[in-house]
This record gives sequence, structure tokens and C-alpha cells, in this order.
Amino acid sequence: MADRTQKIPGIQFPFPFTPYSIQKDFMAELYQVLEAGKIGIFESPTGTGKSLSLICGALSWLRDFEQKKRQEEARLLETGPSRGEKDPPPLLSSSCRETTDAPGPAGEPDWVTEFVQKKEERDLVDRLKEEQIRRRKREERLQRIHHNSQLTCAAKRLRQEEEETESLLRLSREMLAAGTGAEQPEQLEAGEEELVLAEYESDEEKRTARGVDEDEDDLEEEHVTKIYYCSRTHSQLSQFVHEVQKSPFGKGIRLVSLGSRQNLCVNEDVKSLGSVQLINDRCMDMQRSKHEKRNEAEEEKPKRRRQEKRASCPFYTYEQMHLLRDEILAEVKDIEQLVAIGKEARACPYYGSRFAIPAAQLVVLPYQMLLHAATRQAAGIRLQGQVVIIDEAHNLIDTITGIHSAEVSGSQLCQAHSQLLQYMERYGKRLKAKNLMYIKQILYVLEKLVAVLGGNIKQNPSTQSLLQRGTELKTINDFLFQSQIDNINLFKVQRYCEKSMVSRKLFGFTERYGSVLSSSRERPRLAGFQQFLQSLQPGVTEAPAAPVDEGQARAPTSPLMHIEGFLAALTTANQDGRIILSRQDSLSQSSLKFLLLNPAVHFAQVVKECRAVVIAGGTLQPVSDFREQLLACAGVEAERVVEFSCGHVIPPDNILPIVLCSGISGQPLEFTFQRRELPQMMDEAGRILCNLCNVVPGGVVCFFPSYEYQRRVHAHWEKSGLLGCLAARKKIFQEPKSANQVEQVLTEYSKCIERCGQAKGRVTGALLLSVVGGKMSEGINFSDNLGR
Repeated sequence: MADRTQKIPGIQFPFPFTPYSIQKDFMAELYQVLEAGKIGIFESPTGTGKSLSLICGALSWLRDFEQKKRQEEARLLETGPSRGEKDPPPLLSSSCRETTDAPGPAGEPDWVTEFVQKKEERDLVDRLKEEQIRRRKREERLQRIHHNSQLTCAAKRLRQEEEETESLLRLSREMLAAGTGAEQPEQLEAGEEELVLAEYESDEEKRTARGVDEDEDDLEEEHVTKIYYCSRTHSQLSQFVHEVQKSPFGKGIRLVSLGSRQNLCVNEDVKSLGSVQLINDRCMDMQRSKHEKRNEAEEEKPKRRRQEKRASCPFYTYEQMHLLRDEILAEVKDIEQLVAIGKEARACPYYGSRFAIPAAQLVVLPYQMLLHAATRQAAGIRLQGQVVIIDEAHNLIDTITGIHSAEVSGSQLCQAHSQLLQYMERYGKRLKAKNLMYIKQILYVLEKLVAVLGGNIKQNPSTQSLLQRGTELKTINDFLFQSQIDNINLFKVQRYCEKSMVSRKLFGFTERYGSVLSSSRERPRLAGFQQFLQSLQPGVTEAPAAPVDEGQARAPTSPLMHIEGFLAALTTANQDGRIILSRQDSLSQSSLKFLLLNPAVHFAQVVKECRAVVIAGGTLQPVSDFREQLLACAGVEAERVVEFSCGHVIPPDNILPIVLCSGISGQPLEFTFQRRELPQMMDEAGRILCNLCNVVPGGVVCFFPSYEYQRRVHAHWEKSGLLGCLAARKKIFQEPKSANQVEQVLTEYSKCIERCGQAKGRVTGALLLSVVGGKMSEGINFSDNLGR
């Protein structure tokens, strides 16, 4: 379709077709919000082309912004800043303004002021020249990779050569180690070495002890002005990327798609761990230097050159990341395409995409990643002076609250304490003093948290009854005082857990010694630990997040992982959260839960750092919730907030909503909470659906109020025979609870409808049973035959 350019008050918006009037208004208002650096709340109903309006409006502003910036740079490089100009233009990056923002002290001689000003002007020009050189190099790299299809094959071949070399080096080290006969403090079994914690250094010690010597430094570039586009799920982000590809900006934009390790990791050994926490910890662990045995002569040798350093993961090297970063930037790709390229080139898309962020113009990511400060930092996201667009933002407040809330059970507390105690007994002589100090602090905290629930850390939580039952609500400070852990620096403890990978080591230790089918060679002192773990097996509770489908085995996780999240929550300001103590019949059923009361405290940093923030959605009413709970509490002035709302592009005459008040047999349909589980209600709903499936071609989507109600109705229809009636005309699919299975179900649903349409048989399509507020109720485009 040929591009048509729409002109709105002097601004040009390339668009793939003639836009509706509300799309013109949307883009014009969006442009003004980004130009003025304001906070915009944009409400545009589903089906009005909101994604395309966001793309064309925002990228038009970015195009004009970069053009003005380059013109200003060219002017300054030609003439230099004027003598009276104390500050560079606002278009220039913050790095260019570092030396020019602070005025000189009052009362200085004129010659001193003039000298300082001239030096600042020279520094500014030098910075602009360096920025131009970096930009030219990046553009040349991307041009080369754009026209060279052999790079992926070259990267794969290079990786194979490196693996062969590394294998020979490892064999040589093993032969040398065998000949030294070095004496060990205590003999460890095969594979046990990696369970021992490395010597811990705090961030302050690392900064003072050594300089930065990482591969990432060469890959990092200065961040250009960019737009961060966030949505709720990966499927919504994939749809957005496809819209970008089809837009007039699809060929020239540098776009990076970010995702979790679970979505982007191509190392099958790591992905097989299943659990998100375990995949994260294992990946980070593999990037660290292992406990390689170095003799004194080796330690005295100078550090190896950067090119000689090797990460433990075979998919992560400097050369591979360099090539993959440029390939990501050269062409717009979604998550699936990134993974395919990573597998072919044997390079890690997770880290490759992060190294591409600084040079990207548009970064696409789930908004859970943007809203969590630690995750932002780990991903290399810098918001200073950038633009953030949060789409599908109707549940933004709930998402922030959910991300920063945490819950641990009595069973998890006891289990973590027992595992950590046995770990310390096993490896105590090998651990450095600082590791032992932090482990003892964690053990003390766990003991006190169990005590505040009324339990005893030394007894089995499943058989341990509590004298006091009920629910208590405490402020954070009161809880810390009551549990007697107010004298512990939880900031340092939580940081230690995060940096030392103690939960990952503990999980490996438990896997090795906690199995029921343990070998007889294991140490006798671990027998009590095994017996305790076996007794806990029925009572172990999992975190409430990330539910899975029935029949799907849940990946094991360390209880200490959940407890780390709770400890981090306890560092929240007293007025911003509450602790719920829930004491049940037994200690294993009791729990401690942190509830975030003020989501604005975590959103404030985003608003403060960004140039502009856009909150967009189909239905954002009541908008006052965003104004008061998020923006006002985050310190945003009322005049900085801009609201935009529009109607639908479809005329009212073309909309036909139908409400059924009674069923096939005349039974009134009353699906209140009290009556919806009555057999006659579920039977009547099933008969209506059967009649619809008999006459409606293609796909039919049926939404239920909850996963549990969907399960109950499905079971009832199966028992009554209605499910067989439905299956005779439509193949039945159910929305999975696991987020990583949504794409698979949607693909199979789509393929089934396509096959049935071609076969012209008795089965005419597919029926998808979904949940309102679930993963398929928003951002999924059930177009044409997918939703007849």
C-alpha cells in the first residue's frame, strides 16, 4: 500500500493509508506531548488503530528531534558556541551538558570566567566531534551487515573454532592439576566444587579494589535519544513489532525487542531448568568466573587481555555479541526472529539485545521489566532524557503493586533455614569469613520470622500447631521490632543474596543431597537433612505467581528465592507498605505477606528521569486513578499532565451487541456468583454455545469470569455430554495459565481454523475458552475467521 503523508499544523506524519480523523488528532496531540516533555494519558478504543498512531506519531517526533539536533550540532561545529551562551541548546544530550550546567563562583576575575567558558566551549565541540565519529562508525557497521548475509555463518564457524581451542586448554589444565598433587582442606565429590560460594565482595570493595575490565565496555555505546514502548505480554509486543514492520518507518528504524531469559535463552542446558528464577540465576552464574584453581605463579601473572577472556556459556563471547548486536540493529525483528538468529549463530539473544540498547531508537519490552528498578538496571535500561510509552495501561497500578508485593509461608521459612544450616555445616571450612557472617545473619532472620508466626524453627512445620490463630496487619517498622530483626541491615543482606547467588548454590546443594533416592556414598551427617526434606514434601508451598496448567509439572525452586523477595520488600519505607501475618492451624499453612500501598513510589523514578511519559489504553477510566494514585503521589504537577480521549472509528449503526436473557429451554440466564455454579445454569450456557457453533463458521471465542469457573464448567460439560456436542462441530482449545504456552495455543487454534476451512468437513473451526482479564482478553487480534 503506498504511503500517504498527512500534514497536521506544520507536522508531517507518514501513514500507510489515509488515517481517520481521530488518528490525526491522536498523532498531533502525541507529538505535542513529546515535544513539550509532558505526561500524556491517551485513551483510544480497541480497533481504532492505536498502535499505528503511536508508531507514526512518536517516530515522527523522534525523526524531527534528531534532525534538529544534527542541524544544531553542525552549526556549533562550524561556528562554535557564542560567547554569551552559557548553556548549550536543550536538544543536545545530557552528556554534552555536564560541564556547562554549573555557573562559576561569584566574584571571580573576568579573565578566569572567560578562560573557563572557552574551555567549556572547546570541550563541547570535542564531545560533538566524538559523537559524530561514533555515529558514523555505527552507521557504517549497520550498512555492512545489511548487505552481508555471510556474517551469521562466519560467527558460527568462529564459535566452533573457539570451542575446540577451549577444549584443548581445559584438557591441559586438568593434566597440570593432576601432576601438582595439591592438598585440599576436604575432599569434595565430582561436580560439588561449583556449589561452594565464591569470595564475596561488596560493590564498594569492587570499586576500590579493581577497575572495570569487562567485555561489555567495548560493546557499550553512548545512549542515543530513544523511545521505550512497553506493553503487558510478549504476544502484544510481537503484534506491535509487526505493525512497525508494516509502517513507513519499518525499514529505517533501529528497533530492539527485549524479553526474559526464559524467552530469549538459546542454551538448552539452562532452559531445561524450567523455573524463571533458576534460569536467571544459572545464566548469571555462568557469566561469573568459576572457581578455577590457580597456583601462586598464575596469580602473579598480569591479567589476560580482554580478547582472551571467555565466559562459561558457549553462546556468550565478545565476538558473538559484537556481531549479534549489529545484526539486531540492522533490521526490525521480533522475539521469535531473535531466537532463530541466536540459534543459527550460536550467540545469546538475551545479552545481544541488551548490548544493542544504547544505539537503538525504539526499544520494545514488557512493562514489568521497565517498572522494576533492579530489572531495569540489569537490562541496561537508562531512562534519563528518554521517552516512555506504556500501552495497555489499564492495569498499570495493579501491576506495580503486584511486582513489589511478596509472600512467604512458614514451610518455606523452615525449609530454607534447614537447607542453609546444612549447607554451612557441609562447606563451612571452605567459606570465607564474610560469607559465613552473612549466612549466619540470614539464619537469624529466618529463625525470627518463624518465631513471629508463633512457630519453632527446629520442628516440622507441617505437624506444628500454632497456639494463636488469626490475621494481623502491621506496619513495616512494627513488624521489624516485633520480629527482633530491626538491628539487621536488610539492605546489605538482600544485596548479598542477589550478588552471591546463595539461593542458586543452595538449590544445587539440595538437588544433590535432598533426593529421596540418594546414594549410600553421601555423608552420614546429611541423613537428617534428607529426612527433614522428605517430611516437608507434601507441605511445601510455591509462590502464587506464574500458575501452570493442570498436569504440567512445576519446576522446582529454592525457597530462599521467595524469601529474598520478601526481605527486599521489608526495605520499603514504613508508610508505603504493610505486613499481613496470617496464622493458620499449622505453621506450614501460615504466611507472611507484604502489600505495597503506594505504587507511586516506584513509578516516581520513571517520571522523574524521563523526558516524557505516555500512558495509553483502550479504556483508562477512571482517569482520576492515574492522576491521583500514580502521578500526583509521584510529585507530578497537574499542569504537566495532558489527557486525550476519542470515540470509535466504527459508526454506531455498524455495531450490534446482543444480550441473551434466557436460554434454549426458556431458563432465565442469571450468572451471579450465587447461581452461576448451578447445574441448570451451566447446562443452559452449553446448549446456547452448541447452537451457535452449529451455525457460526470459523473460530468462536468464549470468555469466562475466572480460570476456576472455566475449569468447573468444562468438567460439567464433559460429564453431561455437552462437550462432545461442541467437539462435533469445533475443536476445543482452553487458555493456558502459563504465559509461555499462550503463543502455542493461539498458533494451533489458528492452524485448526485454516485446515477446517480448506477441508469443508463436519468440523467447521475451533472454539477457544478464555478468561476475562487473562492473557487472551486484551491485545490479541481475533481477526476474520479467528473470531466469527
